[in-house]
Amino acid sequence: MTWRPSVTVAAIAERDGKFLFVEEVFDGKRVLNQPAGHLDPGESLEHACAREVMEETAHEFRAEGLVGVYRWFYEPKDLTYLRFCFFGKAISWHEGRQLDKEIVRIHWLSLEELKARQSEHRSPLVQKCVDDYLAGRRYPLDIFSREYA
Repeated sequence: MTWRPSVTVAAIAERDGKFLFVEEVFDGKRVLNQPAGHLDPGESLEHACAREVMEETAHEFRAEGLVGVYRWFYEPKDLTYLRFCFFGKAISWHEGRQLDKEIVRIHWLSLEELKARQSEHRSPLVQKCVDDYLAGRRYPLDIFSREYA
């Protein structure tokens, strides 16, 4: 059997000291996560991130750079996630747009509110990505090749 990690994207969007999160159902329980999802075939990582933010929060997202690349092993499903976390701006909201069926609601949370809800985080990457963003870990988008095969 060939090992294939699940490639995902996530978005850090900050506004007035609060961060955009989704409350979603994962493995039968409600959890908090950045707007995030899977890379589709033929899609750029940047486009996948903007698409996922729109589908999960009804916000348009403009990536400004990369926070980091993360690996997380989810033992219950024997699944490794490879996450590309982008930072950027949620530039407009499309009120009334239907969200993905797993999304219960969206939240704008301060760092303190996020930490207070740590038991609800979908993975350790939720806090790690915010911490890295706040620590100034930022890479330009031109780190990615603009040619996609």
